[in-house]
Amino acid sequence: MADLLSEPPVFSGNFAFFFDLDGTLADIKPHPDQVFVPPDVLKRLARLAEMNDGAVALISGRSMAELDKLARPYRFPLAGVHGAERRDINGQTHRVTLPEEIIQPLEQALTTGMAALKGAELETKGMAFALHYRQAPEHEEAIFALARKMVETWGQLAMQPGKCVIELKPSGINKGAAIDAFLQESPFKGKKPIFIGDDLTDEHGFEVVNAKSGISVKVGAGATHAQWRLGCVNDVHQWLKRITDHQEQEKKALTNRRDGYESLSRSI
Repeated sequence: MADLLSEPPVFSGNFAFFFDLDGTLADIKPHPDQVFVPPDVLKRLARLAEMNDGAVALISGRSMAELDKLARPYRFPLAGVHGAERRDINGQTHRVTLPEEIIQPLEQALTTGMAALKGAELETKGMAFALHYRQAPEHEEAIFALARKMVETWGQLAMQPGKCVIELKPSGINKGAAIDAFLQESPFKGKKPIFIGDDLTDEHGFEVVNAKSGISVKVGAGATHAQWRLGCVNDVHQWLKRITDHQEQEKKALTNRRDGYESLSRSI
């Protein structure tokens, strides 16, 4: 896909909405614990879900517990850890985990390897591990080498690079597969998917959405499979405002027409 892409218009139709969080709904911070989603943005997401039969989901590398905390007081369908864990509209959780016998030796090997890289940070997610180097970019090459060694040692692992992070997760798990799973079930089934994300980890999602004739939106610069582009997180917030306002106007117009028809029928 060409690097110069235009901003997405406000679409009309029967849509299912999927949003990445860090770098999409929330600005990236030096440490993940500093990230937040503005309350007015959460309120608009909830309104968007209300107008679309609940077909709004968060798709993230974060755990579902973190996503729920960031989305309070609302509770959305979620895909956490790039889809290794997923909660549907009915609250049922689906999980893919690493074999129990490799988790402890893998964590020990990563802890030992990361200890020598000052400023880098290991995040344990249960079924995945994130190797962060935002505070120590000079260690990028060493962290890639460590991650490759882990994948070579344990064939059940896959390596997923992101912005100043490399994640080790169960093989076959990605955001595209998570979106596809949502689209097989209510209330997402039968709707055209819209996915907005900013990172390399979102490219699988863009590919799935494109294959289903949906709408894929990349946030920020860089080559991508997405069809449209938004410049930054604030642009995502403004687009979200436009799409919710547009849908509310369409709903109001439909209600007015229906009331008019009923009034005419009664008079006849």
